[in-house]
Amino acid sequence: MIHRRAALGLVAGAGAALVGCGRDDGITRLTFWAMGNEGTNVPRLIPAFEAANPGIKVEVQPQPWSAAHQKLLTAYAGNSLPDVSQIGNTWVAEMAVIGALSPLPGAAADLLTDQFPAVLDTNRIDGRVVATPWYVDTRLIFHRTDLLAQAGYATLPMTWIEWKAAMHAVRRIVGPDKYAILLPLNEFEQLLTFGLQGDQPLLRDNATRGNFSSPSFEAALAFYKSLFDEGLAPVASSSQISNVWTEFARGWFSFYFSGPWTIGDMKARLPPETQPHWTTAGVPGPTGPGASAPGGSSLAVFRSSPNPGAAWKLVRYLSDPAVQAEFNVMTGSLPARPTAWAAPKVASDPYVTAFGGQLERARAVPKAPEWERIVTEMQIVAERMVRGEFTVAQAAREIDRRADRLLEKRRWMLDRGRR
Repeated sequence: MIHRRAALGLVAGAGAALVGCGRDDGITRLTFWAMGNEGTNVPRLIPAFEAANPGIKVEVQPQPWSAAHQKLLTAYAGNSLPDVSQIGNTWVAEMAVIGALSPLPGAAADLLTDQFPAVLDTNRIDGRVVATPWYVDTRLIFHRTDLLAQAGYATLPMTWIEWKAAMHAVRRIVGPDKYAILLPLNEFEQLLTFGLQGDQPLLRDNATRGNFSSPSFEAALAFYKSLFDEGLAPVASSSQISNVWTEFARGWFSFYFSGPWTIGDMKARLPPETQPHWTTAGVPGPTGPGASAPGGSSLAVFRSSPNPGAAWKLVRYLSDPAVQAEFNVMTGSLPARPTAWAAPKVASDPYVTAFGGQLERARAVPKAPEWERIVTEMQIVAERMVRGEFTVAQAAREIDRRADRLLEKRRWMLDRGRR
């Protein structure tokens, strides 16, 4: 029944579009799918765009994140994609492979400048930019400054060895019934961040095989495992943590990997007495400030759009640094254009500053459509390693085995294309 209602909705939408065309009023009508918080807030930006482009009307259709990926694929199969859509950065490769995306036209080449390099690279497939960064995020370290200071550290150390020493010092301050860092075992992002510190890629042979047995990823696995083995992180999943904010405030853990959305949560949910005692800092690496994965959302124009010129005008408007700075005030989403970070409301937030530096050090993850499934398998194996089922070397080989299985069809397709 749900699928039937969705299909009826698409038919109704198509009918409305036909009615609009039938009016022959000279107005170009665009449909724009936007997800989650962005879908709620972006309609506030549209009146200014329509005023500057009186021949274009935009209908924003909010979508829930939980269903957006599948709905895009279903719409592609049913030839009912919108003109423009917000898409997750990790979806770009998949949407490009099926031929859904319209590459950036030459007239919009200026959108290739004033971008964080790693974020732009996630939108470049086979040498062509096929989507435009809209807002960005990455993960870094939220931490308790008071507990770190009590342990003898004025700032967060930026090497793994020194950071681990600081974690041990913090644990001596808070006591044996508490921990230093929260690394939920059902999340892959923390281990992925450690894995990005190495000089070897996570996939090899044109992203057709896993490379998790490389020395650099094994070093990341060993560091990750040591945090549990040495009692610095609880062996627990996120579902076992009753309330992250309460536990952070009482010092049950002092270091927390997360993204910019957590800034608002910290400000709203931590008690007043804890508010002066937390901040953000970049990710430590083996020998200095480390890398992280670029995240966020991009704006895609689909090949099926009957109004590509108008669609790219909308993308250009939403990519304007001034508009992105305004959107940051509305949503807290970090602007994709670095010049937008100079806007007063962005530049004045001390918790945002570390994200700008971290984004400059971000590294793009492999652009295989199977990547999200691969990192899920990586997380499953890593949890079993932490619980004692695998050694570091065994876990690395097992992740490779699972990745190779997921990439089997990709190898076959590339081999067939060569032949």
